[in-house]
Order: sequence, then structure tokens, then C-alpha cells
Amino acid sequence: MKISPHWLRDFVDLPVDYRRLADELTLAGVAVEGISGEGESTVYEMEITTNRPDAMNHYGVAREASALYDLPLRVIEPKLPAAQGKSEVTVEIQEPELCPRFTAQEVRGSQVKPSPAKIAQRLELLDQRPISNAVDATNYVLWESGKPTHVFDLDLLEGRRLVIRKARAGEILKTLDGVERKLTPEDLVVADAVRPVGLAGVMGGFDTMITEKTRNILIESAWWDPVTVRRMSKRHGLHTDASHRFERGADFESTVASTNRVAELIHNSGGGTLVGEVIDVVARRLDLAPVELDLREVRRILGENLPMIEISRILSRLGFVLTAGTEDRFLVQIPSWRLDVEREIDVIEEIARLHGYDKFANTLPAYSGEVRDLPDARKDKRLRSSLLALGYDEAISLTFISKEDARQFSKATELDLANPLSDEASVMRTSLVPGMLNMLAYNLNRGSANVRLFEAGNAFEAAGEKAAEHKQIVLGATGNVDAGVVRGLTPGAETRPLSFFDLKGDLEDLLAAFAYWELGFDAQTADYYHPGRSARAVMDGATVAQFGQIHPDVAAARKLKQDVFVAEIHLDQLYKHDLRQPRYEQLPKFPAVERDFSFVFDDGVEFEKIRQSVAGLEINELRGFAPVEVFRGDKVGAGKYSILMRARFQSGERTLRDDEVATWSGKITRALEALGGVQRA
Repeated sequence: MKISPHWLRDFVDLPVDYRRLADELTLAGVAVEGISGEGESTVYEMEITTNRPDAMNHYGVAREASALYDLPLRVIEPKLPAAQGKSEVTVEIQEPELCPRFTAQEVRGSQVKPSPAKIAQRLELLDQRPISNAVDATNYVLWESGKPTHVFDLDLLEGRRLVIRKARAGEILKTLDGVERKLTPEDLVVADAVRPVGLAGVMGGFDTMITEKTRNILIESAWWDPVTVRRMSKRHGLHTDASHRFERGADFESTVASTNRVAELIHNSGGGTLVGEVIDVVARRLDLAPVELDLREVRRILGENLPMIEISRILSRLGFVLTAGTEDRFLVQIPSWRLDVEREIDVIEEIARLHGYDKFANTLPAYSGEVRDLPDARKDKRLRSSLLALGYDEAISLTFISKEDARQFSKATELDLANPLSDEASVMRTSLVPGMLNMLAYNLNRGSANVRLFEAGNAFEAAGEKAAEHKQIVLGATGNVDAGVVRGLTPGAETRPLSFFDLKGDLEDLLAAFAYWELGFDAQTADYYHPGRSARAVMDGATVAQFGQIHPDVAAARKLKQDVFVAEIHLDQLYKHDLRQPRYEQLPKFPAVERDFSFVFDDGVEFEKIRQSVAGLEINELRGFAPVEVFRGDKVGAGKYSILMRARFQSGERTLRDDEVATWSGKITRALEALGGVQRA
């Protein structure tokens, strides 16, 4: 919103230039985001938080400056001629919960014409278009003191009567913007004796607006329920300067003052006669409860012993009233325009920001304990640093997903949110995979073809009446990899598509950081993975991860443009293992002996089964057994594959004899034949 610092001088004698004022207001929490113009045409672009509607006007900002510089604030005191006769206008409030106060003033015989130059120029400076002296008077008061008001052409009001009621089903109101709006019983309206003439707190009606023919005017100022105004504003898609303030809470005690101020401006420019005293209908009072302020709590929170005279100065300049209690306790009466102050800590915040946060000494809070790492901090750090070294970037997704995703990517019972933002975020996530797929799709849709991300977080599931959390890390990768020796660092290296084995290698690097006896892989994965390009990692009998390419049907449904690979690491299981401690092992003095085994197997025989069979022979001198080459083709036969495997034997105590190696090789050959393998010549 825009504020003219020159206008502020109507209320307080500023002792500083406009740029310094902007800086000091910002430090006090009334932020000036930008400055334009010079001299009397200087304009602040301000960012006023939603809880401070009292500062969304010049008088409110002047009040802040008054407290900042300990200067008197000039009160807005309308000077009006004596009222004549008695007004025939009546006001009836049928909805006291939604409109507890309604004020009106009748002005007769006034001339509608252009506003005086001063008012027009000030409104134009704030990007407000001058319309006429009567309408501009309401806009001027809005920007001066923050209270929305409205003016009716009194002669167009049926029965000279205003009724605040709920709209009737099917009623039509043509608002000032020329749009006919169909009303519902959820709408609160200002009506005359026949029809609605205004959408309460949002916009007035077209049929009773001020024109150049208007001679008799009715000014109104009311207090409207913020929730009701906000709902109407959203329902009708109509956000106005008035609704913006009423939604956040207006000053209950300002209705009479704002009505009188509008009447003064209209009378000064267009003349006329005030008929009757101000009509002020109060259906119920809105009194803010006083807050107890304990000076010991002020010292505890702020860390300094501020003098009582300083505390009293700040609060009184802001409009608070202190009533003495005991020696260290005071009762603080909250001003009607500060609906955001409800607790003692709110009052302490007012003291701190106007005293100046920069004036408090930098101190650390007292602490008698000790800083300890969380139990899994070292393991978290190791995995995170390893993933970053492998070229993955850390990402964060929402912890809310849709019911459909929760059921597709996990068998856990989902936790429903009590007040979901949308159907797409209605339950707590049971898996981190949907969020990862969304992030990969987001990058792919914006031209990033090579993406590697990881996210560490919790998955949730219902456990009776409670919620269980499971710590996980999910990896996501898509695109190409360099065919060079060092990924991403080999100049001019050729690229190839990322494959299942790239992801498997990354996962093995991560798992190698932990101490275990046996790590194996099988094909038992969830159905959202590609059945031939996915695997499960089993560490000492427990599942610690599953990974692979996302199933083509799942990828197509999520509109993923290329193959996507994902790995889920279950940290609850993995962290049962300690980190592997590096140990020195002397290089062997005796040579190793290698033997190759070339066999043909059926496709149903996986290498993991072959490895377990060879490991079961318990040959102590067997240091390694790994595949070297796999071949499929017509020469092997359909449904079969040829594999070349290499065994490495070595002893740390002696040189191995040929007959020993031959014996062990024979055992391996028989074990492979027992699996249905046929040794190739």
C-alpha cells in the first residue's frame, strides 16, 4: 500500500527526513519496501502485515512515528456546524452478531462537484482516481484514518430506512462496478425498505450511488464481522479497499468519528445542512479485555531492565492505558484499534519494537546443559555427504499427498488430514516416492533433462489411534551419464542413457558405509517398479532398500517424458547397523590365483542365486567371485544366457598349490552344475 510521508506531517512534526523515517519505521516493524518521488510528492510503498490494519492508513503510521520520536500526535477533530432539526432516517440492525454498530449522518442541500485541489492531489498521489467531493471524502477518510465509510443518495433510499439483514434467496444487487450479483442467504446486506442497497463491508449499490444530481446525502460507517466480509468477498470475487480492512478487523470506536470527518469534508466543499444528530445504533459492545503486564516477565523476555518511564512512554504513545496494580504488575487497557494485541507477550513485543531491537545487547541465552548430537546424526551426515559427492542434489517435497498416491505407493494405512488444502494433499504421505516423481516431472517439464535428486524425511502411517513415522531417503535420477571414468568431470566424454546398474552402483556405494555380514539382491519389489529393471536390497536378512526403473504405466500416467529411476532406502532398518570402521589390513605377501568359469544357465537363474551357492561352499581362500561377461543370442539358445565368472583365490600365509586350486574349482563347477548350469567348452 502507498503512504505519503508529507501527509503524516498533518498529525506529527517529524524531526527527520523521509528516507531516515522510512528506515526507522521499517526497523520498528512497519516496513517501507520502496520510495518514489521527491519532496511533497514522496510516496512510500509499504508492506503492512495482515494483523496490523490499524497501520494501513496515514494516521496509524503517524501514531507509530509519534511513539518512535516521543512526539505528540495531533488528534483528528472534525469541526461541524450545529445540526438542524431531526433526521427522519431510521436504522434497524437485524444481525447484531454480524453488525454490532451502525452510524449514519444526514446532510441536506449539498452540492456534488469536483473535490478541492488538496484532496484530489493527495488521492492521485496514492493512485486513487478523484470522482466527486462526496465520494472522495469517503476515500480520503479511508486513507487518512483507515475507516471505510459509504455515502448514499438519500432521495433514492426507499422509506428513508436502512436495515442490516441477511439477503433473501434470489435477490439481485447491482454493485457500484455495474455488475448484477445474485445474492444468497449467506450474504449480509444493507437494505432500504424495499431492496438491498449495499453488500456489507464490500461495495455499495449502483442504484443509490452519488451523482451530479444528488443533493441530499446519507453517510454511513459501521463495524462488520471480518469472517462474514471475507466470505462474501471471496464468494463474489470482489476484493475492495473496504473489504481488505474489514476482513482484518476495523476499529469499533471509530464509526462516529469517521462519519463526522466525512460530513466535515462534504460540508467544507459542497456546503449543505446537517440534519439531526449522528444516528449511532449499538446492538452490542466490543470491548477488548485488558492484559496484565508483569515487569519481571518483560525483563525475562527482553533481557534488559527497561525503566518503567520508558515502558509507560511507549505504550501511552501507542494508545494503551496503564493502570497501576502491585509493585511489578500493571493492567494494560488495549486501544480499540489494536485487535492484534491479546496477550502479555503481544504487549512486550510492542515495547521491544518501539524501544528498538538494535538497542538490545547481543547476548546468548543461559544454558546449563550440553550440546549432544542426535543418535543418528553421524549416519545422516555420512549418507548426505555421500549423495552430494555422487552428484545428487537435496530436495524437499510436501508431506501431504493424495489418497490415490498413498494407496498406490504404499500398503500402509494413510492418515487423513482434518482440514486438507485440496484433494491432491489430503493425507500424510505414506511414501516419499510420489513427491520425488513430482519433483522430477517439474524439472523435466522445464527443460532439465539430466536430474539427480534425493530427499530425506519421514513417511507416516496410522498405528491404532496414534501415528507412526518411518525415516526414509528416496533417490530420483533420469537422463544421461558420462561414459568417461569420472562422472561429469571427464572433458569431451560421450554420454549414454542412465541405467538400472548406475542406480544400483550408487546404492551399493551408500550401503558400503555400514557394517554387515551379508548383502544380497532379489527381484521382490513393489508393483510400481519395472518388473525386469528393479531389485530389493536385503542386508543380514532385513530389507533396507528397493530400487529400479518406474513402471512404464506409472510413468505414462504421471506424464514423465523419459525413463525415471528411483531408490527407497528404509533408514529404520539400515540404521540398526553401525557405520563401518576403516581398518588397516596389510597387503598380502603371496600371489593370488584366478580361475574363469563359463556356463550357460536358464534365464530364471539369477546371479544372486549363483553367488549364494558358491558362498555356501565356505572356501576360506576364496577372496572374490564376480561376473565378467554376459552373452545372449542364437548361439546360446532362447531362454538362456552365457555368463563368464571369475574366482580369485589367495592365502595370507602361503603360496597356493595347483592341486588345491583345482579341488576348489571342482567344487565350484559341481555347485554351478547343481543349479542347472552347463559348462561351456
